[in-house]
Amino acid sequence: MTSAGAAEATPPEANSFQVDLRGLVDLLSHHLYSSPRVYVRELLQNAVDAVTARQALHPDARVRIRLSSSAGTVSIEDSGIGLTADEVHTLLATIGRSSKRGGEHGLESARREFLGQFGIGLLACFVVAREIRVVTRSARTPDAAPVEWLASDDGSYTVRTLPDEARPEPGTTVHLEPRPGSEEWTRPDRVEELARDFGSLLPYDIAFSTDGGAERPITDRPAVWDREHPSPAARRVALSGHCAKLFGFTPLDTIDLDLPVAGVRGVAYVLPEPTSPAHRAGHRTYLKGMLLTDRADNLLPEWAFFVRAVVDTDTLRPTASRENLYDDETLAAVRDALGGAVRQWLAELAASDPQRLASFLSVHHLGVKSLARHDAELFELMLPWLPFETSDGQLSLEEFAAAHGEVHFTRTVEEFRQIAPIAAAHGLGVVNAGYTYDADLLALLPTVRPAVKVTELDAGAVTERLDPVATSAELALASFLATARTRLDPHGCDVVLRAFQPVTVPALFLDDRQARHERDRATAQENADSLWSDILGSLRNTAPRARLVLNHNNPLIRRIAALPDPELTATAVESLYGQALLMSQRPLRPADTTLLNRAFLGLLEWATHSAVQGATPQEDQP
Repeated sequence: MTSAGAAEATPPEANSFQVDLRGLVDLLSHHLYSSPRVYVRELLQNAVDAVTARQALHPDARVRIRLSSSAGTVSIEDSGIGLTADEVHTLLATIGRSSKRGGEHGLESARREFLGQFGIGLLACFVVAREIRVVTRSARTPDAAPVEWLASDDGSYTVRTLPDEARPEPGTTVHLEPRPGSEEWTRPDRVEELARDFGSLLPYDIAFSTDGGAERPITDRPAVWDREHPSPAARRVALSGHCAKLFGFTPLDTIDLDLPVAGVRGVAYVLPEPTSPAHRAGHRTYLKGMLLTDRADNLLPEWAFFVRAVVDTDTLRPTASRENLYDDETLAAVRDALGGAVRQWLAELAASDPQRLASFLSVHHLGVKSLARHDAELFELMLPWLPFETSDGQLSLEEFAAAHGEVHFTRTVEEFRQIAPIAAAHGLGVVNAGYTYDADLLALLPTVRPAVKVTELDAGAVTERLDPVATSAELALASFLATARTRLDPHGCDVVLRAFQPVTVPALFLDDRQARHERDRATAQENADSLWSDILGSLRNTAPRARLVLNHNNPLIRRIAALPDPELTATAVESLYGQALLMSQRPLRPADTTLLNRAFLGLLEWATHSAVQGATPQEDQP
């Protein structure tokens, strides 16, 4: 090792990397990192780790980091810990080693402050660089001379000591010469943009300059959520501006995320427009002030899809690429705690600002419903606010349950839309549970409101609410009803006569889950071989079957009942059944399709035959 007073440089010593560098660069650029842009983060990270180590060794040392770009090169200088010649050989050219291993250099107390964890270091810069030149001087060994490490992307490097004047003070300077095709990533404006994106919250003063011009600060501390503001309103304005700059939208509201025990601090922004629960929002995550990723989709619970978060943490682990969070027990605990903060915000809105809560729920009721499924306390808290589609209109379950002692629900939107007008006209309370999470919440309702009975709507419940027809009128139509029942019996459907509103609906097809299961079983039995047919036959259900409810108030029903031709009457009944089945939007079985075709053609034949029979002899001529 050359002493600090050496006057001349020693001749360079040629060495070779212990890996295939070209293969490593391909691995880094195409498989480990999502974009070449991360090279700026690697430069900043190494510099921050170096000055952190320097402060651990010399707490009073004045540390700084300066990044510059000019004439197609990128340089970064720090006043950090620096390296000796032996450390350069050991740490800069061996994959998996790290200058930040505290036990090796007596810096264990500061190790947790370092950003880097994987020892890849400067080699990652070969994703954009053709050549890397490092000039460094150790602060741990003040008498050691400066050292130059010059590496090429062909896999070779040289190490030599330099005169004292090459670097009088401890620290490190890194120069990158871009490879052909990478000039886009080393333009001064691009370098400055990337440095601000990655390093704006780093704990040290970092400046950028180009072509010897004035330095511009990169860091912008403290974070906007930690700054002092003259009033809560001014803070909201500042946070809204921060959200618009980062994510491109003005938030509906903001939620502070403060977990001192977990070393997490930040803010969540509530989206101003609805979004799909299946969409996993990307959250912006910093690790000790360095941007880790803006696409962390595992930071918050899945149900919190209505917020975008920005947090800084010093406890969560990064993945090997340092571009996402490692999903371990610590992250799971932090995720639950952050979800708790969002839940607490909802509870506070319900208690103190119902108008803001109503505005929020008008946009994001789906996310709250998702959360409430697993949280009975929150569900009870949100009962007066969560909207549901009901036969009485858009209401909360609290309002609807107060008006109807028994709450009926349908499992599909189609079934609700068919039955809702009739149910509303006859005082039957029905909730549409065909939307995401609504059926789960209705099942949970009796646990928070024990006096409320919740049942799935069935054919019997609807039929009971419809007005019965006078006995004399029903007896007068006995022959017609017998024909209708005989014709529809093979299809697993009973026929009932009732009077209901609206008058424009001639017939209503009703079934329930058990009736649908029986229909499916019967269909499967028809198409099965003898063995399975016997097995399915033994499973036949005695539960009520589907029902075709004929509306005695409808004039068409009375005209069909008065038809003198029993075969025409049966064809008309099949047409009513088919139309009601289509209106209910049930899946059609092959037998149903056959019936529809037969009824349509039968009515066409009857209509054309009647027209021909009623024509004059001249009209009947071809």
